[in-house]
Amino acid sequence: MSRMRSGPFAALAVAVVLVAGACSGGGEGDTGDVTVDIGVDAQSKVIRIGALNDVSGPAAVIGKPFALGKQILVNQINAGGSGLLPEGWTIELIERDHGYNPGSSVQYYNEVKDQVLFFATSFGTPNTLPLQPLLEQDGIVAFPASLSSAMAENQYTPPIGTPYSLEAMRAMDFAVEDAGGAANVRAAIVYQQDDYGADGLAGWRQAAEHHGIQIVSEQEVTPTQSDFTATVTALQGAGANYVMLTTLPTATISILGTAAGLGFEPAWLGNTPSWVDAFSNPEILPIAARDTYYWISSLPVWRESLPGIDAFHGAFERFAAEEATPNFYILASYIQGLVEIEAARRAIEGGDISRAGYLE
Repeated sequence: MSRMRSGPFAALAVAVVLVAGACSGGGEGDTGDVTVDIGVDAQSKVIRIGALNDVSGPAAVIGKPFALGKQILVNQINAGGSGLLPEGWTIELIERDHGYNPGSSVQYYNEVKDQVLFFATSFGTPNTLPLQPLLEQDGIVAFPASLSSAMAENQYTPPIGTPYSLEAMRAMDFAVEDAGGAANVRAAIVYQQDDYGADGLAGWRQAAEHHGIQIVSEQEVTPTQSDFTATVTALQGAGANYVMLTTLPTATISILGTAAGLGFEPAWLGNTPSWVDAFSNPEILPIAARDTYYWISSLPVWRESLPGIDAFHGAFERFAAEEATPNFYILASYIQGLVEIEAARRAIEGGDISRAGYLE
């Protein structure tokens, strides 16, 4: 498996946030009087935050490590001495498992919203989109575990990194470069039947039009689909040689395995959520099945050399190493959490950690 950046901006933001987390000087002294409302107890210096996770649904292979990333950060802060919040302030994390069900996401949002300052995680595009009008109504920020372009269109759902559509555009650029010209690209895509899939498809189509490439096959799949024989056969029959995967890991591994069994060996180009670290284990996914897979992501990977990364690895070893193995999504969630906590620190020191103050 190879990996390439989908853009410089997310990598730069990651470095800035890690440095802020590692070097923050805001961990000393009493903050004095601060304006608060829902989710904050200034007297006991407790901030309550919510998390709408998927630890039981079709995306749980990503959802479980993503939930753990926030838990590690909360434990690090509550242990004291992190410098991430003014001294004495702690976090209470209130978590719910929506199982990748949009209806359950709305249900748990309504259950928790009157207890929390913000939502540290809202997992998944289809589970966050129905929350957007509710977030605007209630003045609550929810940080999505999503790279959907639709997240960036709303100030209450700040995206975690480069959108799926731009990842797909970068993938098409790579295909043209790798093939030695657009005339040599027979592009295809497998996309999930939801807003995540639609976003990747839109970017793939736009880039294809830009390069003058005709997409030879577009295959739609469901999040719970298990048999991809017909999907792969259609791609093979169309003669595709560069295939975009806007899929979840459960679909990715089945598609790559099915293709290997049928002797179909295009270049596979995957959006960020299409891959998990476990696929690097040849007992889970044979090397031949992933040999031509390219991961298009702007987010950092484990042990990547970035300012402040050692602080994260230390927190992982202290609070999670006994129950978990290194995982890209733990790191991604943790970095997103640093952004959230840095905003809280600035709000406290600015004297207003109400919902409006936090948003500001």
